[in-house]
Amino acid sequence: MIVDLLDTTTTAVNKKLDALREEAGVVMMGRVGTLIIKSDNDTLLEEAIEAANAASHEHPSRVLVVAAGDTDGRDARLDAQVRVGGDAGAGEVVVLRLSGPLSGHSASVVIPFLLPDIPVVVWWPDVAPLVPAQDPLGKLAIRRITDATNTEDPLSVIKGRLPGYTAGDTDLAWARITYWRALLTSAVDQKPHEKIESALVSGLRTEPSLDVLAGWLASRIDGPVRREVGELKVELVRKSETITLSRPQEGTTATLSRTGRPDALVPLARRETRECLAEDMRRLDPDEVYFSALEGIDKVQYA
Repeated sequence: MIVDLLDTTTTAVNKKLDALREEAGVVMMGRVGTLIIKSDNDTLLEEAIEAANAASHEHPSRVLVVAAGDTDGRDARLDAQVRVGGDAGAGEVVVLRLSGPLSGHSASVVIPFLLPDIPVVVWWPDVAPLVPAQDPLGKLAIRRITDATNTEDPLSVIKGRLPGYTAGDTDLAWARITYWRALLTSAVDQKPHEKIESALVSGLRTEPSLDVLAGWLASRIDGPVRREVGELKVELVRKSETITLSRPQEGTTATLSRTGRPDALVPLARRETRECLAEDMRRLDPDEVYFSALEGIDKVQYA
């Protein structure tokens, strides 16, 4: 069920939300969080809502979407859209479109919709503040999620996450390589248990997940880590063997190769945004390994 409320107030939206829940018979006792989505890109915004709805089946949440209306308008105006039931996954969605002077006060508009004693997560699907924790919306949250992948200069953006990092920050580029890190770690833990002397990370120039993966490796090994543009693969060189994890750019199956051993095929599709979002909402504590990976990017040698 979707209802539009034009030129309205936060009080009116809250009342309508309560009425719709009663009318639709939706029970919201199991909500575990509030997710705030902030973007001025309408296309990405709908994709983000779909991802949040999918993630809500694991984390039933109230989703508050903050979007730009007529920012140049002279009058402050709030247009809202309320979604409950099947149009809101396992939670409820409130889209808040701010116009005029109101567009600069998103946090004030959002506060009346926050649920008491429930953690708040803020997600910027594209352009994010340089210091998310100091943003008015970021100050409301214990977890702040960015996504360098959807920006014009992903490498510059992911490198820029470090100066503005605050405990509780993360980027979906990091969650997209969770399975890559797990497979590489598992391979390294097997015999001959030699240290890694060097590493190579190769792939698209516009994929920041590979840059943060290279940073993670650089923070873990003493040898050089190179980042190249080319086929999608990671090579780890040890004294007696080379471990290679590779996958076609659009493929779903990767090949794990080791010197002197038969190749192994492993499922390794690109993770969807909803999976990455669900993972980041699952852990609300500071991610120190992500922070180390950001620090490691400065050690990476770019070809």
